[in-house]
Amino acid sequence: MNRTITVTGTASAKAVPDLVTLTLGVETRRDTAAKAYDDAGKAANAVAASLRAAGVSDVDLRTSGLNLRADVAWVEGQGQKVTAYVATTNLQVGIRSQADAPGAIAAAVEAGGDDIRINGIEQGFTDASSVIAQAQEAAWQDAVTRAEQYASLASARLGQVISISQEPLHGGPIPLGGMVRASFTAESMPVETGESSVSASIKVEWELV
Repeated sequence: MNRTITVTGTASAKAVPDLVTLTLGVETRRDTAAKAYDDAGKAANAVAASLRAAGVSDVDLRTSGLNLRADVAWVEGQGQKVTAYVATTNLQVGIRSQADAPGAIAAAVEAGGDDIRINGIEQGFTDASSVIAQAQEAAWQDAVTRAEQYASLASARLGQVISISQEPLHGGPIPLGGMVRASFTAESMPVETGESSVSASIKVEWELV
């Protein structure tokens, strides 16, 4: 029976991100459902217009959710009563220039007023192919190094590669969550670039000779 060895190699590669993905929310609380829905639409349009004015293109703006609900509360002797109607919608925003991100975010906050919510910011890559390739190459080298070490311990050498499979990895740039309620002239908050990491994992089976 042929002897084999199977090893999983993992590695990551880092690069300076060139894309900011912003998740914005609009939430209105009004006395009637129609008023909540109408005002949410007006606020969302104002936010989108401010982002376009800040240089965000239409292809980088996407509505991702819409909800209209009644808020209820228990009233002694009367049971549950509707206290307000709440309309919410979300907007996914891609900002392709790091330098433009602080100003665009501040403009959106000012345009949305008390109805704006910032639900997260994530930094990544418009084209991650090169950094992914670096991570995959490093993962391969990690697998080779591990396999050679184990083969040596078994008084053997690596022969032909029998199989290669790419293993799933969960991770990537971590979004910074939060919520902002604003009714002021917004100042630009800095968006520090840093580095974003992409990971890769590969499983390789060799023949031992």
